[in-house]
Amino acid sequence: MLWQLDCVVRLCGNGEEALSELESDTFDIVLMDCQMPVMDGYEATRQWRLREKERGLRRTPIIAVTANALDNDRIISSEAGMDDHLSKPYVMDELASLLSRWHDQNRVNLAESNTAE
Repeated sequence: MLWQLDCVVRLCGNGEEALSELESDTFDIVLMDCQMPVMDGYEATRQWRLREKERGLRRTPIIAVTANALDNDRIISSEAGMDDHLSKPYVMDELASLLSRWHDQNRVNLAESNTAE
């Protein structure tokens, strides 16, 4: 679906790979699967948020992608440092709306940051 929305995509098989990719490049948005082998998405996000804070990096929007749709799952995602939540299965319109919202918000945050300097 992401390619159909003209997104540039980088795939990772587990949370450690995701952290490695985040270390090596910048991303507009990260879709983080919560249930991955080796290191789950919650832990990968917690570790990335710590690195962002320690290094003074801009906050990368991280969206939880999970089969869990309960309110408690949203709380767990938020406590791990995730910015939003996308429950599987989802349809193209849901994904497109979420990406648009966060991409636009990210542009606003960058513009505010640049004018403050």
